[in-house]
Amino acid sequence: MGSTIRLTAADGHILSAWRTGPEDATKALVVVQEIFGVNDHIRTVADRFAAQGYLCIAPALFDRIRPGIELGYTPDDITEGRNLRPLVPDTAVMDDISAAAHALGDRKLGIVGYCWGGSIAWWGATRTDLFKAASGWYGGGIAATRAETPRCPVQLHFGDQDASIPDADIEAIRAAQPGIEINVYPGAGHGFGCDARGSFSPKDAALAQERTLAFFAKNLT
Repeated sequence: MGSTIRLTAADGHILSAWRTGPEDATKALVVVQEIFGVNDHIRTVADRFAAQGYLCIAPALFDRIRPGIELGYTPDDITEGRNLRPLVPDTAVMDDISAAAHALGDRKLGIVGYCWGGSIAWWGATRTDLFKAASGWYGGGIAATRAETPRCPVQLHFGDQDASIPDADIEAIRAAQPGIEINVYPGAGHGFGCDARGSFSPKDAALAQERTLAFFAKNLT
């Protein structure tokens, strides 16, 4: 459905990205990867949004380390992903997100991300003026940056059994940001939206996706 393209960030870095969806779309999304690269799962996520009428770009943030990093969800992959993530500076990440946003042209633009990408979606709302809406799924870095001021509507999704995001973190975000939508899914763990993971929860993933689509339909008008 989609294809791999090349983007050039403001600092001259060239990265790959998955582009999918109708070229005549009036609304678009930057889809942000987990710590596993732009793998089959992330491409499928982008394709699902594309099927709903969005033009999507998923930038390969690990190209800052080396091109072509795509991991699965084995324990070794998880360890590798966790080791790779700190090698990409946050400022470089935002340069690559901005490159993806600009490549989507003059469309009503949102950002959605998962795991590491959930935190980046939050930063897309707080550190740029590029987006009209941001949806973050189980972003572990949001609590640490919860005092930042969002510049667009934000929606967040967390599982209440996520060992990497304790309830105290969710409540701290809620206290710091009473104006944003926070959805908590009882019994769901980290990565509950990924059907390639053991923590996948079909009912919670479906509900979170329904809420995400409704959120973008409301705000990308």
